[in-house]
Amino acid sequence: MKLTASNIRIQFNESRKPEIVLTVNDLPEPLNALKAAVSKGKALDVEIKQHRERRSLDANAYLWVLLQKLAEALRADKDDLYLQMLERYGQFTHVLVRPDVVDRFIGEWRVVRNLGPIKVNGVYGIQLQCYFGSSTYDSKDMATLIDGVVNECKDIGIETLPPDEIARMNQEWGR
Repeated sequence: MKLTASNIRIQFNESRKPEIVLTVNDLPEPLNALKAAVSKGKALDVEIKQHRERRSLDANAYLWVLLQKLAEALRADKDDLYLQMLERYGQFTHVLVRPDVVDRFIGEWRVVRNLGPIKVNGVYGIQLQCYFGSSTYDSKDMATLIDGVVNECKDIGIETLPPDEIARMNQEWGR
């Protein structure tokens, strides 16, 4: 069950254990089943994190339509183009890894640039620039990626959606 909370408060029960109180808009029916499970001694798995607007399915579908058009025009592989676009317009992080695990680490990411040896706080390692796959992107990150791909398409004469339609999709993405 997923809920969106507008407030969080911490209080302590009689045993001095912290309790988390959330303010939600609606009380969903499945909550009663969970409450019954807890009363029978069962534990719950709970995750609380900051709410982020998710990208729309239209955004993802549009990205892949553009990549297909680009692949056809350039006689390239659509998946390879996706990785190139991640590298040009995508989100990344830097990590420092031991030289003996570089190859294994690279295998776990979509796109990785090996920036070479570096010393940080007296520790030697290999600095890698690791790009996240777009499935991890929020609306703003996805819009940046799509804007970049749209510009790539326009540069070689591929027709894209009209500006008003792109503006509509941008609004849906929460930009």
